Amino acid sequence: MFTISQEQRQFKTYILTDDATQARLEVVPERGGIVTQWQVKGHDLLYMDAERFANPEVSIRGGIPILFPICGNLPDNTYTYNGKSYTLKQHGFARELSWTVAEQNTEEGSIALELESSDRTRAVYPFDFHIRFTYQLKENALEIHQTYTNLSSEAMPFSTGLHPYFPVSDKSQLTFDIPATEYLDQLTQTTHPFPGNFDFEQDEIDVAFRDVSRQSASAADASRKIRMAIDYDLIYSTVVFWTVKGKDYYCLEPWTAPRNAFNTGENLIQLEAGSSLRTLVCLRVSFE
Repeated sequence: MFTISQEQRQFKTYILTDDATQARLEVVPERGGIVTQWQVKGHDLLYMDAERFANPEVSIRGGIPILFPICGNLPDNTYTYNGKSYTLKQHGFARELSWTVAEQNTEEGSIALELESSDRTRAVYPFDFHIRFTYQLKENALEIHQTYTNLSSEAMPFSTGLHPYFPVSDKSQLTFDIPATEYLDQLTQTTHPFPGNFDFEQDEIDVAFRDVSRQSASAADASRKIRMAIDYDLIYSTVVFWTVKGKDYYCLEPWTAPRNAFNTGENLIQLEAGSSLRTLVCLRVSFE
């Protein structure tokens, strides 16, 4: 049985629960439409930096931030469209804006949020759009259904992705199944073969697996006996792994295009005027 409740904390929080599977999902629309908590059978499956979350002036580190209309950053945070330069910050603006609640469904166990273009978005991204995200609990899974609609009179270029933060206490206990044989180090811009694991003695790891060969990637945490799998549609070409030494999180992120696609055009979506794109990402946990 699904229930949806609201709590007025610093930000209004919507809480979706499933008694049958002991699952719980918390969503904060006004803080970028972000999922802040996901639990299954009492296990916290997302990391959250509560101090950063409480400060709306800084980016959130935790939960599942939404990346749109770019993934990663641009050189000097700048791109050119039709001869005009625009400034767009890392990962775009969707994670910073207030979303609205469009639907609460206790039959299907879902909550839907929407974001529309505005004067603020048009100043950095000259297109009209409508985005709908539906978060749905299904047994040990969280499905994230997305619809992107171009309301402009011309094709709308964009990339999109998710930036989930997963908790970890001992990174040496992590093992990975990522469908690629090499990765691009986004800090040094060098390509390396992927041996199946990472050197966690580095201060920061920020790597992109491009042109993935399968629509699923996973990480297993032996210390918690948890495996987290991320399934994504064909439109997602890139999986990013990111972590920082001394921080109790890692990120495994599905992106539709690599960093700087707005300038290079690589795997950049061109959504025709009046058209919609529907896509799905599913996070699935298993207990080993």
